Amino acid sequence: MNNQTKKLTTIGMLCALAYLMAAVFRIPVVLFLRYDPKDIVIAIAGFLFGPLTAGLTAVIVSLTQMLTVSSTGFLGFVMNVLSSCAFACTASFLYTKRRRLSGAVTGLVCGVVCQTAVMLLWNYLIAPIYMGYSREMVAGLLLPAFLPFNLIKGCLNAAGAILLHKPLVSILRHTDWIDSSSDADRHRIYVPMLLAAICIIILCILSILFHNGRVFTEFL
Repeated sequence: MNNQTKKLTTIGMLCALAYLMAAVFRIPVVLFLRYDPKDIVIAIAGFLFGPLTAGLTAVIVSLTQMLTVSSTGFLGFVMNVLSSCAFACTASFLYTKRRRLSGAVTGLVCGVVCQTAVMLLWNYLIAPIYMGYSREMVAGLLLPAFLPFNLIKGCLNAAGAILLHKPLVSILRHTDWIDSSSDADRHRIYVPMLLAAICIIILCILSILFHNGRVFTEFL
């Protein structure tokens, strides 16, 4: 296969993997909000092929999700695309400027901040439409529910991308699905960074367990 065909096939496989993660691994966090790890794969697609590919992957996966497992319809599709693009496109854009571990970390951190800010705004604007709550009630949930949810979601995505980027790219490279001369995976694996990512995931899980119970108690 030529390089263009390999690229399209690889993007298709990443879309399928991201959809699988969205359909199977859906974890309740706060109220009706559920976390799924599809943005990890979408961000890795962006690291490999750029922010436009990350955006395209987000649209394809979110559309497939809407047509199959999602119950929030078109508005849910829009929210998913905005959330995924805010994280993955931001992270991959900054990574393309500095294809090193520091560039990846910087991009992921900025992606978390951008995703959190964008989703606070859009939850305030759109959530009342499909939640059936008044805007005042939604505004009251921004800090105790939506803010921690998006921070936890973003941190899990960033840590997951750090852990999975190198192994996934190595598999694709060794199976000849991406160009072996690509610089997309040249940065070394740093054990302290991997340990930090694992610690972030553990802290996020503990935060979910603690915050979920506290918010439900207050809400009820």
